[in-house]
Amino acid sequence: MQPGAISGSKDANKGRWLDVGFRRLSVGSAVLVLIILVAIALFLLQQALPAIHKDTANFLTEQQWRPDDTPAVFGIAALLYGTLVTAFLAMLMALPVAVGVALWLTQYGPRALARPLGYVVDLLAAVPSVVFGLWGLIYLVPKMIPLSAWLSTYFGWIPIFKSDAIFGKSIFTASVVLAIMVLPVIAAVTREVFLQVPRENQEAALALGSTRWEMIRLAVLPYGRSGLISAAVLGFGRALGETIAVALVLSANYTVSAHLLTPGGNTIAANIANTFGEAGSLGRGALIASGLVLFVITLAVNFGARAIVARRREFTAAT
Repeated sequence: MQPGAISGSKDANKGRWLDVGFRRLSVGSAVLVLIILVAIALFLLQQALPAIHKDTANFLTEQQWRPDDTPAVFGIAALLYGTLVTAFLAMLMALPVAVGVALWLTQYGPRALARPLGYVVDLLAAVPSVVFGLWGLIYLVPKMIPLSAWLSTYFGWIPIFKSDAIFGKSIFTASVVLAIMVLPVIAAVTREVFLQVPRENQEAALALGSTRWEMIRLAVLPYGRSGLISAAVLGFGRALGETIAVALVLSANYTVSAHLLTPGGNTIAANIANTFGEAGSLGRGALIASGLVLFVITLAVNFGARAIVARRREFTAAT
């Protein structure tokens, strides 16, 4: 056998072993992630169930939070309401702006300006949440008082803007802070998705006489729809689990109110941060139980987004 053939055979065997090793490493990493998720869920269940069994109220519908009293009375109705409302309002404000920023950076802005601004967006996504919280507490909360008063005066006939007492620390203020926090995350991911759109698709749309906006609507947005959904879910997940920033800009209470400008409100994550240090053994179990609910909500949101993306992919393949 020729020396070259022996060398080629050794290289082929080495390549196969590397492929097998990489495949096993990938599978092992995926299995490890699943094991960690299951371990977290089992830990939360183990710590939460004893506290839930000692609760004398309905855990899902009760608004009071007095787990260390005798008898223990606590529930997550107000916390769940505040968590979902603040996250939803934050996404309502942040998503259109983030998509607009991504479109400008990829389709409209000059390259010399779009690239450095893209780096700035990436840096904003890396700013710690405590910085946003301090900025919201010191600067934004006082500025929100005149805006809240104006909304209450001229739009008070709408229930969500009706308020007898104007105060900066409200669900509306927390939603604005969350919107500012998740905006760079969504914009950064969406920009990268739009950059992956094949240039041929865009040029073909323009060659057929489409305007710039028609080209974006026909070529860019359909191609990046799954990535856009993923970016929105990533931002929504951060808004759901944000702790310090919300804890700093909310005047916490345990009431469910449709009036967004009314002082008060609370979220699951902020309640855990504010009360965990002073909670007793039963109180810590109750807080872990609320964390379990947040864990389940986050998983449900991610699975729902995956189902939407998969359904869209099947629809696209069928057409």
